[in-house]
Amino acid sequence: MPQELPGYYFDAEKNRYFPIKGPIPGSKSKPPSSSSSSSSSSTPARRRPVSGRTSTLLEMRELNGNPSWLKHAKCNFQDEFLKIQVSHPQVWAFHGTDKMADGALEQMRLHIMTPEGETATVGLLAGGMNGSLSFCEVGKVGRHFDYGVDCMPEHVWPLKREHEDCKVPVHLWRPPTAQFPSGVSCIKMPRKRSTTVDGNQFQQALISTLGSDRSGGSVHILNLAEPFDFPLRASTVGRRVCHIASFQCTIWTADCSSNGNRAIVGTNLGAAVVNLENGAVSWVCRGKSDVLALQFDQSGNIALCGFRNGAIVTVDVRENQRVSSSRLISHQIPSSPSEKFHGHSQKQWFKLSGKICPTNTTYMPKSICSLVSLQLYDQYFLASSMDGSINLYDHRQIKKGPVQSYEGQVNSHTRTQLGTDPSEKFLLSGGEDCLTRLWNIKSGKLLFEERFSTSVPLVSCCQSTERQNHMGYSHGQHESWGSWLGSQDGLYYAQWY
Repeated sequence: MPQELPGYYFDAEKNRYFPIKGPIPGSKSKPPSSSSSSSSSSTPARRRPVSGRTSTLLEMRELNGNPSWLKHAKCNFQDEFLKIQVSHPQVWAFHGTDKMADGALEQMRLHIMTPEGETATVGLLAGGMNGSLSFCEVGKVGRHFDYGVDCMPEHVWPLKREHEDCKVPVHLWRPPTAQFPSGVSCIKMPRKRSTTVDGNQFQQALISTLGSDRSGGSVHILNLAEPFDFPLRASTVGRRVCHIASFQCTIWTADCSSNGNRAIVGTNLGAAVVNLENGAVSWVCRGKSDVLALQFDQSGNIALCGFRNGAIVTVDVRENQRVSSSRLISHQIPSSPSEKFHGHSQKQWFKLSGKICPTNTTYMPKSICSLVSLQLYDQYFLASSMDGSINLYDHRQIKKGPVQSYEGQVNSHTRTQLGTDPSEKFLLSGGEDCLTRLWNIKSGKLLFEERFSTSVPLVSCCQSTERQNHMGYSHGQHESWGSWLGSQDGLYYAQWY
């Protein structure tokens, strides 16, 4: 075994040591001064008065530049001001959206044909556990048509508006929905657009269904390359949905590669890679514990798999494309420490087949709910489990445990999904107590913790700065960041700043 060296990690594939570089996501490239920390760090986020705190920072900024106590702290003026903004969002609920987005939620850019010609807009693709697939238009284009529902927004947070002239940042128009035979378990967009042989850009959305007693789950793609004709009908969306593969098992989750040509699905039998061009299926990981969460890395060669028994396993999906599941390499993975501590001493190991590295396995106390690989910091990923634990891990130091933890989450058995803002500075999740929480990824500090939903916020998606600028969602000269949240009682939109 290679000897551990302080400040270095050993890459088994390249057979050499590499220096451990890079701070926790969101921190500065230069190490901050070790002198006194920010005086605001000792004050709970919920008790700070917005107006007083903000006005003090602005006054000191205008009169003195960066305040001296901020210059020597592990933060700056912009960081402090941003924390105050995100800790006091504006939230709207949309009527007529109950049970529409309690399974999956994704936002995308699309083009639609109107009587005035082709128009660019934003679409919201929502999947329900009742099998419904709703394709909503986020804007005012659809309101010109009689075919559909204009989902009216209602301001739900804060309970007392601080600014009575606060305008609704988005509008939602919902045409009739399409229907699958079982619940929608996942909707994902490629992280970058695919390019076909003739050079045209091809955009598509991956959709997976859970499965039922009569049939297993299935994988579909929704073609978004061509403009949609409005008024949009359920049959129009149905013609754009293409069936790719069917399984004789439950599909809990799915993810697509960055170029959109492959998908990986997590099932009750393991994980399988699906070629989205020809529908070929190849199993890359088999075991008796369900894969409840998974995520491709940026290269599309590695996938993180989160199991019901709390294990997080790294699977290499570059090979074994033509190898049957019976020929996958079998491994004995150490059981989760929590199982041993709860009297299950006979479960010292569990069997897992696939091209994996057992030494790169880590554990959380209970079943894995969600996995999120950070795009700006490709060595880091976020994970949550059903005991309420949320951690940040570094692939290079995974055996040492998490590098950051986020306290306050409430969970026992619900598969709530994690979300991050476009800059990957903040982490968002709903809890079983129906509260929505927001943490600072770098510091782990809880910035927002409030209830505005009558059911558990299960899924979320954030709109990027690029989309905001393109669609005009920014207010005045200040850009804004918003999040859609889906629960059984409907859709919510949170305007963070």
